[in-house]
Amino acid sequence: MQQVPFSEYTPKVYTFTKSNGMKTLSLKLDDHTFEEAEAITAQLNIARNRYINEAVDLYNRYHHRKLLKHALAKESALTRKESMNILREFEKLADED
Repeated sequence: MQQVPFSEYTPKVYTFTKSNGMKTLSLKLDDHTFEEAEAITAQLNIARNRYINEAVDLYNRYHHRKLLKHALAKESALTRKESMNILREFEKLADED
């Protein structure tokens, strides 16, 4: 049985610790995603932790807006019928004058 070096396993796992309001997170990434993130953080000269924090923040804002858009569309659909009824009432009032 051939033994695999420990270093073969560790580069693909991020581990964060809690300090100054931060939470601990263990993250497993696909090889390609990890290598791409490493290359980008090296080019930007930023810490891996900062890069991942910014990426998650951006993704959270994206999904927050997407959920808000869905909620607004749902609310708009619910009020559309009533708005049309009110508009017809106003038109009837205008026609009577």
